[in-house]
Amino acid sequence: MEIRDKISADVKAAMIAKESAKLGALRMLQAAIKNREIDMRPEPITADEVMNVVKKLVKQRKESIEQFQTAGRTDLVDQETAELKVLEVYLPAQMGRDQIEALVTEVIAALGAKTVKDMGPVMKEVIAKSGGAADNKVVSEVIKSKLS
Repeated sequence: MEIRDKISADVKAAMIAKESAKLGALRMLQAAIKNREIDMRPEPITADEVMNVVKKLVKQRKESIEQFQTAGRTDLVDQETAELKVLEVYLPAQMGRDQIEALVTEVIAALGAKTVKDMGPVMKEVIAKSGGAADNKVVSEVIKSKLS
């Protein structure tokens, strides 16, 4: 089942179950996908583009949670956390830190990277090899620690 079909099915299920928080998050996701589809016209939207939209929304939620925690807004933290849980269902299984470290080590050896100045090509290659299963923030941290 394509990801958009799964999202639509989940919207219907949330309507039937009267889960308003989940329904709101899913409708927001559908709107973001539709906006991306409009931006890409006349090209059709691909599954990779849909996945990029989901990743972008997940990243936004994580950043919002951090900011709301510093501001002491627990009500908004709870709301964003609930939306984050709904969105994470559509992401591929995420790699653990150990797996990311192994992949980074492999890529650094293959590219012959020595300093932090070589971070760009290493980052690009790791993201490509992970296929979206690695958190870019963690990848960046690991690369910095290995190259410094």
